[in-house]
Amino acid sequence: MEEKLHLVKQCYKTRKGDREARNGHKAGCVWFTGLSGSGKSTLANKVEQELFAKGYMTYVLDGDNIRQGLCKDLSFTEEDRIENIRRISEVAKLMCDSGIVVLAAFVSPFRKDRRLAKELIRENFLEVYVDAPIEVCEQRDVKGLYVKARRGEISDFTGISSPFEVPEFPDVHVQTNKLSVEQSAQLVIDKILPKLQMD
Repeated sequence: MEEKLHLVKQCYKTRKGDREARNGHKAGCVWFTGLSGSGKSTLANKVEQELFAKGYMTYVLDGDNIRQGLCKDLSFTEEDRIENIRRISEVAKLMCDSGIVVLAAFVSPFRKDRRLAKELIRENFLEVYVDAPIEVCEQRDVKGLYVKARRGEISDFTGISSPFEVPEFPDVHVQTNKLSVEQSAQLVIDKILPKLQMD
């Protein structure tokens, strides 16, 4: 039987609070969830641009980008989707510990996975429901994923053959079919900025 290694958490002298003080703001995580094509990446990009212009240290974690590296070994089965979000949650937690503002744009269709992310990151976690009717998402779909899903060429596709569990109490609910990108971004910024102010 293989012996399990005994792991000991290492504690370092430089702490999250020290990094936040150096940056001049608190860390935080803005988690964008919604159907493919709802506008998550576009909105995360705009919010990051606005925060960065104001002097905040930021980074965007995007679903497509992450699946080309950290999670390229995962498929789109329910089990692998859960593992995908688990990994991202842990990465976002580490990035928040570094003192920056993380913007995570992932379909993240299951409530329990989003709840896990919130419980891991804890302080200054903002859930943003990026909402658009599925017909609008299909019209925006430049990758043709919805067409393939309706043909049965893609299995377990959220909104078609796999469910999306709508957030029950999101911190921000953005209807991207009714608001411009600028208006949508402002809703998020107005909500997150007070949380990032140093005491």
